[in-house]
Amino acid sequence: MNLKQIALRLPPKKISQKLILSFTVIMTIVGIISSYFHVKIQENQLVQTMMIGADQLSGSISSATWHAMLADQREAAYQTMETIAQKQGITRIRIFNKEGRIMFSTVKSDTGIVDKYAEACFMCHSAETPLVKVDVPTRARVYKTPDKHRTLSMITPIYNEPSCSQADCHAHPKSQNVLGVLDVSMTLDVVDAEMAQLQWRVFIISFSIVAIMSLFIIYFTKHFIDAPIQHLIAGTHAVSEMMLDKPIVIESSEELGELAKSFDIMRVRLKSALEEINEFTEGLERKIRERADQLKIAHQKLLQSDRLASLGQLSASVAHEINNPVSGVLNLAMLMQRIMKEDGVPKERVEEFRKYLSQVVTETARVGRIVQDLLAFSRRSKPFRAKIDFNTMIRSTLNLLDHKLKLSAVKVELDLMHDLPTVHCDGSQMQQVVINLIMNGAEAAQGKPDGKVKVKTIVNDKRDQLLFSVCDNGDGIPDENLSKIFSPFFTTKGEGKGVGLGLAVVFGIIEAHKGDIDVKSELTVGTTFVVTLPFDETKKPESPQEEKLGTLA
Repeated sequence: MNLKQIALRLPPKKISQKLILSFTVIMTIVGIISSYFHVKIQENQLVQTMMIGADQLSGSISSATWHAMLADQREAAYQTMETIAQKQGITRIRIFNKEGRIMFSTVKSDTGIVDKYAEACFMCHSAETPLVKVDVPTRARVYKTPDKHRTLSMITPIYNEPSCSQADCHAHPKSQNVLGVLDVSMTLDVVDAEMAQLQWRVFIISFSIVAIMSLFIIYFTKHFIDAPIQHLIAGTHAVSEMMLDKPIVIESSEELGELAKSFDIMRVRLKSALEEINEFTEGLERKIRERADQLKIAHQKLLQSDRLASLGQLSASVAHEINNPVSGVLNLAMLMQRIMKEDGVPKERVEEFRKYLSQVVTETARVGRIVQDLLAFSRRSKPFRAKIDFNTMIRSTLNLLDHKLKLSAVKVELDLMHDLPTVHCDGSQMQQVVINLIMNGAEAAQGKPDGKVKVKTIVNDKRDQLLFSVCDNGDGIPDENLSKIFSPFFTTKGEGKGVGLGLAVVFGIIEAHKGDIDVKSELTVGTTFVVTLPFDETKKPESPQEEKLGTLA
């Protein structure tokens, strides 16, 4: 993992990592600060001890040289100081007179006059009148030598005691309080070495404490915070996946336990609500199935009612249509009875007799064909879909409607496509569709001098759909009624001429066959119904209705 990837992962996003990092950083900062102050306090204590020792050493030097100085035996006093300066830790001993001149130094190169306003003398000579009594910390100073070694210097005033001011060898007046200064310098190498060791020990101890505390923090955070949170997250994931049977229990802490308890209550309520929804859904589905079965039965009854209504309309026409050939057969039979003699048919009238007999056969076949078509339409059979010749079915239906159309003075024009593929459908139901559309067109065109209904069949460009159209030249349908014509019980016919179920039934049949029906009407020009049926009923028509109308026009 490169630095960029590591940087993208910082800062941590998990709460346990944030807690661990926060506590570790805080402990590290506290450890550093406490270690720093501890080292500084220890250093100050050591320096204070060194100051007390230096002050005691200065006092001892003053006492050791007091008699020699009193007797004006300077060489003896200087020799004593030389001997003391050779002890370990003492770097230099000097004596200044009141004017700052170096009267004696264990370092031979120290000569001349010291500036009274230098660091060593400033504390006493900063005021206009020099101080006489100065405390120990003020008389001590710590500085670095040119070779970078720290040194502690202690300044001790040499006071003009009565025994000194009254001696015969001295000419110091009694009013002079301070005769000079004893300057003792001691190296702090031992203190610095001790401080270095102390710093190292403090660093190791602080690092160990931080490391141990970090391990404890990691353990307790993982055990009491991260693990319960992960358990809670796993529970939320289970709920999101609708696995509601697994309870969520956390006992590590009161807060997380309460949170888990609240979430578990939500899980139980969600489970109960889901069970209620499932029960309601099952009940709703059951009711929908029951309603669907009822609607299916009602639809079948509606189809049968429409069929019976159409059959009723055809009854009178068919009866009249049958009456004509039956009457002709009766007349022909009477003529043949007259021709027939006791010894048979006279030879000169055999040809005439055969003519009458041929006409009887023709008229009888006509009656049989009409009755057969009527029986085929009125027969109540179960829905059965098979491959049918749509053009043949149209012609057969027109045979039933022939007399009715003649009475309406409406002419039917057929434009049926040659070699039309067979259509997989319920032939009886499709015949009902054809009857409704043709009769509606005939009623619309009735009363027109040139009333006509044009029936056309064609296939679409892909040759996977049948386009069947019925076009009349009636008065047309107003725009406000176009959206209502397929609604049950909507009709514009007069009382007793219809109940508004024909087109609703047609729409239901076409929809059940996965087809489409569209209507285009223009006032005073006429109306065109276009039915689209797939040759393979598993495919839904895709061609736009406008293209269908344009193709059929």
